[in-house]
Amino acid sequence: MEKDLKLVVKEKYSLIAKQSKTQNENSCCGATGCCSSMDYTIFSEKYDQLQGYNPDADLGLGCGIPTAFAQIKQGDTVIDLGSGAGNDCFVARALVGETGQVIGVDMTETMIDKARKNSEKLAFKNVAFILGDIENLPVTAEKADVVISNCVLNLVPDKRKAFSEIFRVLKTGGHLSVSDVVLKGELPENLKEAAEMYAGCVSGAIQLNQYLDIITSTGFVHPKVHKEQEITVPDEILLNYLNQLELAQFKTSGTGIFSITVYAEKPVQLIMDN
Repeated sequence: MEKDLKLVVKEKYSLIAKQSKTQNENSCCGATGCCSSMDYTIFSEKYDQLQGYNPDADLGLGCGIPTAFAQIKQGDTVIDLGSGAGNDCFVARALVGETGQVIGVDMTETMIDKARKNSEKLAFKNVAFILGDIENLPVTAEKADVVISNCVLNLVPDKRKAFSEIFRVLKTGGHLSVSDVVLKGELPENLKEAAEMYAGCVSGAIQLNQYLDIITSTGFVHPKVHKEQEITVPDEILLNYLNQLELAQFKTSGTGIFSITVYAEKPVQLIMDN
């Protein structure tokens, strides 16, 4: 099942990688001809005023701006999980400067190719993009000062393993800043089971309190939700998965879909005398 979901995500984002942000917005789910599918751009925020922004790398796939709360400093090493075409990496690179390093990790070959081409155009020497799975990161332990991610961890079937990997690759005292999609209340079963909605971040989302519990249970401390915003999925998208009665019940159920940006720290290990 997990392999099937990963394949769905990989196929969808491979199609999206071949298009511009404008094409993604105009073709509903980022692949021309599939307007019955999920519109990924309903989550995205505007990046065009940020230093380091590169429009070629912005596919409109995020659900926040994790760098805004990441406390990135010059000289830091930053890892971006699910780096796509490189949008957040290039913003992070403007923050780390010439002395820092930015590493983007993505499981989709087409995205990695696109990101590398974008980086080559900018002639960056301290930005790298590597193919890899978030549940088994191809990165050594204690590598990063900061780990960021934008609307990607909700697509990972084993979120506990993903956060354990983030904990592993962070330096002691390092921290994460991730934007993601979470729920308050239960989704209708048809949405839970819809693979397309999973690739569009909704049915892969979990409860906010469960999300925060996973972060703390994998060793992180001082979690803080810096930003929370309710997401409204258009009726025409929901009607691909729900009938009119189910839609009405869903809209009055109190269930909410939210984008959040969460910060948490890998604690400094103190040696205590017995």
